[in-house]
Amino acid sequence: MEYTVKELLEEVNSSYSAPGNERARAISEHVITQIFETIEKFDISHEEVWAFIRWMNSIGQANQTGLLLAGIGVERLLDILADEKDKKEGIALGTARAIEGPLYIPGAPVHQHFARLDDGTESGEILIFEGHVRNLDGQPIPHATVEVWQANQQGTYSIIDPTQSPYNYRRTIIADENGHYVFRTLVPPGYAVPEGSPTDVLMKLLGRHGQRPAHIHFMVHANGYRRLTTQINWPEDKYIQEDFAFATRDELIVEPKKVDDKALIKKYELDSPFTHVEFDFKVQKD
Repeated sequence: MEYTVKELLEEVNSSYSAPGNERARAISEHVITQIFETIEKFDISHEEVWAFIRWMNSIGQANQTGLLLAGIGVERLLDILADEKDKKEGIALGTARAIEGPLYIPGAPVHQHFARLDDGTESGEILIFEGHVRNLDGQPIPHATVEVWQANQQGTYSIIDPTQSPYNYRRTIIADENGHYVFRTLVPPGYAVPEGSPTDVLMKLLGRHGQRPAHIHFMVHANGYRRLTTQINWPEDKYIQEDFAFATRDELIVEPKKVDDKALIKKYELDSPFTHVEFDFKVQKD
């Protein structure tokens, strides 16, 4: 059968042997229409299509689909739309949302009130990070759960780095009766997408870098409250406003303080000066 472009598009978007899912069909129709229009508008060749397919296959083989979505702004878009929806519905916002990223894994070791994130195999600047989980009225939420994860000093995560111990730099902290949590870790570094990886190849084609500023991820939840996924950023990082993943939010840039007071060093069972950050999370009710 012979088709014009219009006839082929109509056939592709209407050839159903069963009812299927109405939402899936509507999304598929929109995406396929955009693909057809893009190929026609830019006169994309067979060779370019197959080069794209090989690149897409390499993204899957490298397990970088989530990284790619962050790099093209999809995760930040979801946060923007969620904020806009809340505002439209008159729902007060809590601590700013920020992307989950592709490197979260559930099941990190659970600790009551305090946890040390790193396994002690690296050296670096010690960080004590603490605060409270509160509701939008500022009242503490007893025994809220704070999941936290970050990169090691080389900028890699335990889920993709076989040299690290399981759950290195990953912990689940149960806040105390006052909603207070505290953890010890090392000040996180910034890092880049892997050199030569499929995501890096795309970034270079687009004239973009793949740098992420120093950050720590959090997932905060409690019964009767919405789960908050967010991250904090380090103010000194040169890429703080040029994040590859567009995740920096001004209200999530912390103010670290250098501590050399002997009493405070003793309080946190340390033997040398350290960096301290206080940060409270405010979560929305369900």
